[in-house]
Amino acid sequence: MNIGEVAERSGISPKTIRYYEDIGLVKPQRSDNGYRAFRETDLHKLAFLGRARALGFSIEDCRTLLSLYEDETRESAQVKAIAKDHLKTIGRKITELRTMRDTLSYLVNSCQGDDRPDCPILSDLSGQEV
Repeated sequence: MNIGEVAERSGISPKTIRYYEDIGLVKPQRSDNGYRAFRETDLHKLAFLGRARALGFSIEDCRTLLSLYEDETRESAQVKAIAKDHLKTIGRKITELRTMRDTLSYLVNSCQGDDRPDCPILSDLSGQEV
């Protein structure tokens, strides 16, 4: 398969596929003319990476997960540990986003949004009291 076909079938852009190749996550064969020649195994790896990235795993986590996926002697505890750490990270981000939402909501509600120059949003952003 060429890069266009594997991109279409995996749902990953050619640019991202080239990046994954550059960092060693996939290693397509090369034809005599230098074009990439992707195998079914490459397609499966790309689909795996696409799903892992959609779940927010880092590139390094993806590298580790892909390695574990290919290792038939792996222990599921290794995979679970990576997923649990990522889940904790997501939980922290959700907490941070809720705090951001609450603060911004308060500021928006505090601003009159009229023709006067005073604005609690700008005052907060500049570090002044609201």
